[in-house]
Amino acid sequence: MAGRINDDDVKAVRDAVPIDAVVSEYLQLRNAGGGNLKGLCPFHDEKSPSFQVSPGKGLFHCFGCQEGGDTIAFVMKIDHLTFSETVERLAAKAGITLRYEEGGYNPSHQRGERIRLVEAHKIAADFYREQLNGPEAEIGRKFLAERGFDQDAAAHFGVGYSPAGWDHLTRYLRGKGFSDKELISSGLSQDGRRGPIDRFRGRLMWPISDTSGEIVGFGARKLRDDDNGPKYLNTPETSIYKKSQVLYGIDLAKKDIAKASRAVVVEGYTDVMACHLAGVTTAIATCGTAFGNDHIKILRRLLMDNGSARVIFTFDGDAAGQKAALRAFEDDQKFAAETYIAIAPDNMDPCDLRLAKGDDAVRDLVEPRTPLFEFALRQIVGRYDLETPAGRAAALDEAAAVVAKIKTSSVQREVAVQLAGFVGILDQEFVVRRVHQLAQWARGRGGDQRGPGPASRTGARPAQVTAPVAPSGPALNLRSPAHRTERELLKLALQKPALVSPAFDAYGVDEFTAPPYAAVRQCIAEAGGAEMGVAETREYLVQVLDATPDDTVRKLVTELAVEVFHGKTIDESYAGQHLVKVRLRAVDRRIADVQSSLARLGSNVAPDHLAAAQNEVWVLQQYAQSLRNHGADAL
Repeated sequence: MAGRINDDDVKAVRDAVPIDAVVSEYLQLRNAGGGNLKGLCPFHDEKSPSFQVSPGKGLFHCFGCQEGGDTIAFVMKIDHLTFSETVERLAAKAGITLRYEEGGYNPSHQRGERIRLVEAHKIAADFYREQLNGPEAEIGRKFLAERGFDQDAAAHFGVGYSPAGWDHLTRYLRGKGFSDKELISSGLSQDGRRGPIDRFRGRLMWPISDTSGEIVGFGARKLRDDDNGPKYLNTPETSIYKKSQVLYGIDLAKKDIAKASRAVVVEGYTDVMACHLAGVTTAIATCGTAFGNDHIKILRRLLMDNGSARVIFTFDGDAAGQKAALRAFEDDQKFAAETYIAIAPDNMDPCDLRLAKGDDAVRDLVEPRTPLFEFALRQIVGRYDLETPAGRAAALDEAAAVVAKIKTSSVQREVAVQLAGFVGILDQEFVVRRVHQLAQWARGRGGDQRGPGPASRTGARPAQVTAPVAPSGPALNLRSPAHRTERELLKLALQKPALVSPAFDAYGVDEFTAPPYAAVRQCIAEAGGAEMGVAETREYLVQVLDATPDDTVRKLVTELAVEVFHGKTIDESYAGQHLVKVRLRAVDRRIADVQSSLARLGSNVAPDHLAAAQNEVWVLQQYAQSLRNHGADAL
């Protein structure tokens, strides 16, 4: 795989792509004052805009849901890409050639190959769409119409038609400058007796895109009886198409999946179309393979491990569908989401259901009803003769091992109680204990099975400095005058560092009494101090963000970096007032601490210790008085 992207190139990408231009592709922005822009947050529902963009600082922050970051963070979240994928996409938009470090291959060659293969698929998709309008494709248009899909529906999903001849697409792509090697590598062509020929011939074509919206493959449905190939033929494994890592419709559904915290997994291309046209815009499907681990990873990125998320599987009610549901349940514990199964009446798939009973029936089908664990347990228990003690015991042994995999103890207990009812065992506590024993045994053998931490899930770049640890202490209280002053000083240090530098950089982390603010102060120190921001504010803010230990502190940094100031005039006088207030409170706290220590010790204090403490109190009192009399000049 590629090495790490050169830091200078990442900086060049950040500088070259204005954050307001990128954000404007997804939402409307209007003036918010102070050089900022505002709009409705794309990451949560809101009626009044709390989402702000600061073009000058290259940052965004939502004061409603607390999401924030730079241009790269915005694209990563809204398009659900990794850090590298995002930088590569923005670099391509800006015309920047990236350099890679510690790489295992030649990046320029590999990136060039991917760009060529993706471009070939884009041209092929346009070619197939155009062919759908021709006389030969009448059979394809009839197929779609019989399933309730008109011309607009076909256009929306990019459905096309591959001509029945041997090399129509191959010759067309050659004319566009693609080599035979590229055509074979792309999977669009295959070796024939006299050279490359089209892989797909005389079929309806569905373009398959990755999460970024780039077409990487096709699904092809046979239309004629004389076609000896399989009913569905998919692109073979290529450098850009891995069937275990793609979900049909993910490019259309991803934003609604993230917004609604719900995904509907169906079995075919026409089922996805039927669901979307019926208003179920979170529907997706696998592409010629079982739903597996890599598909789960894609959905986890979209669902963000949200505890309220839902994944609904709409497998057929026949034996094959039940087997698919059980196979999905084996990986269920890798979801934080609750998973359900939906089986239509008469075992109809969503496409047939829409034809027979309309859009409302499809929407009703995917409303969560039967938890997948319940369906799976009933399938297991149903294989045994529950009329006999031996049958009940065997059913319990197999099903209890499944329930033991449930990580949340309260949910595990609740399901264990339900299992007792399924098996017909009156002693519910016996079943609960049995499941608990199996869970403990599994943990003892398997060790810590928790998933990756926040950084590995988001694909964030590792920080280049030692990550600071937030100090312990009282929680943030915005009603506290001390906390309000500390907040305003940090805003000055982030937004207008020239007004507080170099005095601010002499302030210790312990001078900030709110732990979240102390963590931000430490991040500023790790980034080289406010003095680093005097010459280049944007790069300084990037360094501060890189130093954040977790998403909580990172979000607070972006919030403070775009939040408006409380004062009407933000100048040296205003900055000085806040520098003095924070320092004065720190001095007064130290005086109180020393005096309290002396009072507790009483007559037991050693003479030399007493003299040193009294001298420290006197010096601090003089400093405090100087601060009160002379303000910032005494710092």
